[in-house]
Amino acid sequence: MQAFANLPISSSKLILEFSCEPWALTAGFSLEKELFDRTVSINLSGAFYATQAAARQMVKQGNGGSIIGMSSISALVGGGLQTHYTPTKAGLLSLMQSCAVALGKYDIRCNALLPGTIRTQLNEEDLANDEKRKYMEGRIPLGRTGIPHDLAGPAVFLASDLSRYVTGAQILVDGGLFVNLQ
Repeated sequence: MQAFANLPISSSKLILEFSCEPWALTAGFSLEKELFDRTVSINLSGAFYATQAAARQMVKQGNGGSIIGMSSISALVGGGLQTHYTPTKAGLLSLMQSCAVALGKYDIRCNALLPGTIRTQLNEEDLANDEKRKYMEGRIPLGRTGIPHDLAGPAVFLASDLSRYVTGAQILVDGGLFVNLQ
């Protein structure tokens, strides 16, 4: 619990790390139970227990706070080869919305960031393929994939008093990808 002592912010960013391909792309009918269970455990159960621990500490401190769940654009769109991943990110978004309702009386705000394609170690192999990278960039109105720093501004906003009347919200950080999916 010391990790949350006197911290008004808990960012529950949980990163999938598999020994197979970074995104472990697989259709639902061929999905291994172990991969599904691991993804749920990391992305949803892990986020739930981290949020619970942070909320308990924030209630104990009595100063309110901000909990930011790291969801994904995948919470809003299906992915035929991500049937294990997209439901967990939708679940995390729903968790933040439910916690916004449950924790509002303690002045604890709960919101979610929904990154689009952000260049990380999880997708570096995919984005190293020029054809795949150009295809992705061509779908993004801002013309590039994101970098982790692109999440900093929205996270700081949600963590600060600038968003003191924002709870249960979601912020897409996707370079406009979602509005261009047609």
